[in-house]
Amino acid sequence: MTLETLSENRSFGGTQGVYRHRSQATGTDMTFAVFLPPDAASGPVPVLWYLSGLTCTHENAMTKAGAQEWAADAGLALIFPDTSPRGDGVANDEAYDLGQGAGFYVNATQDPWRPHFRMWDYIVDELPGVVFDAFPLDAEAQGITGHSMGGHGALTIAMTHPDRYRSVSAFSPIANPTQSDWGRKQFTAYLGEDTAPWQAHDSSLLMLEHGYPGEVLVDQGASDQFLDLLRPEALAHAMISRRQPGWFRMQPGYDHSYFFVQSFMGDHVRWHAERLA
Repeated sequence: MTLETLSENRSFGGTQGVYRHRSQATGTDMTFAVFLPPDAASGPVPVLWYLSGLTCTHENAMTKAGAQEWAADAGLALIFPDTSPRGDGVANDEAYDLGQGAGFYVNATQDPWRPHFRMWDYIVDELPGVVFDAFPLDAEAQGITGHSMGGHGALTIAMTHPDRYRSVSAFSPIANPTQSDWGRKQFTAYLGEDTAPWQAHDSSLLMLEHGYPGEVLVDQGASDQFLDLLRPEALAHAMISRRQPGWFRMQPGYDHSYFFVQSFMGDHVRWHAERLA
C-alpha cells in the first residue's frame, strides 16, 4: 500500500506527521496523523488511538488537544484518524451530524451510505495494518480514547475488542446513542430501522452486558451544552450496576469544547501510559 506523506514537523523532540492512503474499507483516500515520540527512534513504542467527534477531521485533535507534549514525556505514539470517508461520490447530508464528518464508527448497511461508510472496519482492521507496517509501533500495547462521537467509538471498540486494547478512556462520550437524537438518527440512516444491530454500538448497553476487563476512565464536563444528547448518566449507571473498575468524573464548570479536552489530556495520556508500559 502506498503511503503519501503530506507533512512532517518536529514536535517536543518527536515528529508530528500527516499521511494519506487509499482505503479498501471506504473506497476513498483517507488522511490520518501520527505523532511519534523521541523514544520511537530507539524502537517500537506503545500506541494511543484518538477518535474525534462530529465535524472533525484528523486535524482537530492534532492541533487543539495539546497531547503531543504529554505523549513525548510518556514515550507514547498518538494516532489521529479522520471521522468519515470524504470526497466526490461519497454520500453526504446537509446536517452536520450525518454524512461526511459524522461516520459514528459503524459499518453502514443502508444506501446511500453502504459503499463508503465503513468506519468500524477502517479503524479496527485496516488502519492498524497500515500504521504498524509503516511506523515503529508496538501492536501489543494499544490504548484508545476519543471525544464525543469519538468517545462513543473508543468505548464501543474497546469493549468489543478487549484483547486488543489494553486501556480505554473517553472525553464526554455519546454514551447512550440508542436513546438519543445523537444516535437514533444516524443509526436509522446507517444501520436501518431494526434496532437490534444498534445495540453493539451503545457503550451503556455494552457496559451492562459485559463491561471491560480493565479500568475505564471517563471525563465529562458538568456544564456541557450537549448533556441531554450525550446521556452520561446512562453510562455512569451502567458502570455502577456492573461494578466496573474505573473512574467517571463530572468536571464542574467545563463544557464540550477542546478547552475541556486540553485540561484533562495529561491525565488521560498518563492513564494510558501506565497501563501500556
